[in-house]
Amino acid sequence: MFQSLRTTLARDLFYPCLGLVLVLVGFFGIIPEAFAHGVTVGDKGYIQETTGVHPIPFIYLGAKHMMTGYDHLLFLLGVIFFLYRLKNVLIYVTLFAVGHIITLLSGVLMEISVSAYIIDAIIGFSVVYKALDNMGAYQRWFGFQPNTKVATILFGLLHGFGLATKILEYELSPDGLLANLIFFNIGVEIGQILALVVILIVISYWRKSERFLLQAYTANAFVMMLGFLLMFYQMTGYIVQ
Repeated sequence: MFQSLRTTLARDLFYPCLGLVLVLVGFFGIIPEAFAHGVTVGDKGYIQETTGVHPIPFIYLGAKHMMTGYDHLLFLLGVIFFLYRLKNVLIYVTLFAVGHIITLLSGVLMEISVSAYIIDAIIGFSVVYKALDNMGAYQRWFGFQPNTKVATILFGLLHGFGLATKILEYELSPDGLLANLIFFNIGVEIGQILALVVILIVISYWRKSERFLLQAYTANAFVMMLGFLLMFYQMTGYIVQ
């Protein structure tokens, strides 16, 4: 019965989801800069011209980065999708934040740079990985459940490294660099909290629906498709650059 309902629901939502994916493909292709893993053109100009310590602007930029970072939000959605206790949500979000902070600071300060397209493709893979995890794919395919906490901090490291790679391209002034990076990270955490509040409110109401468990499988399949889309988009950028 459950399998039949899930199959029917998946079939009913397939074409709307496919249509949305095609729209996103066109949207990303038309406006790539607005959705790159980094900052917008206007913010890039400000960063490049800034010298000295500027707490408020960099806190704002960090919060904006997280609130508009579709890759971060998709991964966080996947992480908390089946977390019902606030304690568990805080643990996983903290692990992700720690990884993000470590590689963002060390990547910029040590000037470790890799192609942003490659890093962003891996970040897209992290979205796919978590969606498959939520769908129970690893237990069915391999007969075991990967350590989700280890995966969360590892992908947090990759997400932070992706932004560090972008920031290095903007050649920030060394004057006040460390302080500005710390303020940027504070902004990232503020943005993450704000984004999580919205996600948790929406998903909490959704969980009250009798069809949540049926819709959850299809929703994660859709998130997986978006992850593959991000991977394809970034790899295409790497090939044609």
